[in-house]
Amino acid sequence: MAGVVERMARAGNPPLHTMTPEDAKAAYEKGAGVLEVAKPPIARVEDFSIPARDGHAIPARLYAPSDASLSVLVYFHGGGFTVGNIGTHDTLCRVLSRDSGCAVVSVDYRLAPEHKFPTASNDAWDAVQFIAKQGGPLGIDGTRLALGGDSAGGTLAAACAIMGRDIGLPVALQLLFYPGLAAHQDTASHRLFADGPLLTEALISYFFDGYVRTPADRDDWRFAPLNAGDVDGVAPAWFGLAECDPLVDEGIAYADKLRAAGVPVDLEIYRGVIHEFVKMGRAIPEALSAQADAARALREALG
Repeated sequence: MAGVVERMARAGNPPLHTMTPEDAKAAYEKGAGVLEVAKPPIARVEDFSIPARDGHAIPARLYAPSDASLSVLVYFHGGGFTVGNIGTHDTLCRVLSRDSGCAVVSVDYRLAPEHKFPTASNDAWDAVQFIAKQGGPLGIDGTRLALGGDSAGGTLAAACAIMGRDIGLPVALQLLFYPGLAAHQDTASHRLFADGPLLTEALISYFFDGYVRTPADRDDWRFAPLNAGDVDGVAPAWFGLAECDPLVDEGIAYADKLRAAGVPVDLEIYRGVIHEFVKMGRAIPEALSAQADAARALREALG
C-alpha cells in the first residue's frame, strides 16, 4: 500500500479539491481504472434507465452472469456525491456479479454541485423501489434484494436500508465498503488521517460543501445514517472497512449501532489499506480479498 501511495505522489496530479467540479469529475474518471484488475467478461451487460420522482431518467447498468431470474444487488458508486459514475465502478460491479452469482444494478444517481442534497438520496431510493417492484422484465427477482455501495454510495445504501425497513421492503443485506455515516468529521480517525493518504479532510470538505444546501443538511439521517432515530429491524450488514481511512471510526460506530439494535453484522477491517482500496485489485491483494468476502456475503444472504 505504501508503494502505491508513493507512486500516486510521484505522479504529481493536482488534488481533486483544487479543481473545478467538472475537472474533478473528469480526473477521477480518467484515473479510476488504473489499479483495477482486467474487466471480467459477464453474460449480460445492459444499460437502461429508471424514472425518478421528478421525471428525470436515472441511467443504470445491469450485470448478470446468466439469463435466469436472479437475485439482485442495487449498487451505488462512491465519489463524495460529486465524482464517479457507472463507468468508474464497472469492473467492481462485474466482479461482484460474477463471483456472487447475483445480478447487479449500478445506479448513476445525480451528482453535486449541480444537484444538491437530497437529490442523490432520492434518486437512490427511487431506483431501489423500481428494481424491487418492476425488475421482472430485466430478469430480476425483486423479492431477493441487497443494497450496496462504497464511500458515499455506502451512505446511500445504508439510508435506503432504513427507508426499506420503514415501508416493509424486504432487504437481505446491506453491503458497505468504507461508508460515510457521520454528520461531521470529528472522530479520531478523521484527525489521524486528515492529510490522507488519498482521502483528505480538504477533499471531504470540498465534496460535502458542494453537496449540502445548508449546514443543517448534515444532521439529516439520509446524509448521516448514524443520526437515524433507531435502526431496529433494518437489513443485516456486511462492512468492509479500511484501517488507514478517515471513515473507519464511523463505520465501526454504525456497526455497533446496528448490533445494539439486534441487527446481524459482519465487520472486516482490512489492515494497512486506505480508502478506495477495493478498486486497486491489480496492486493490493486485500482488494481481491475484500471483493471475495463481499461476494460470499451476497451469496449467503441471497441464496
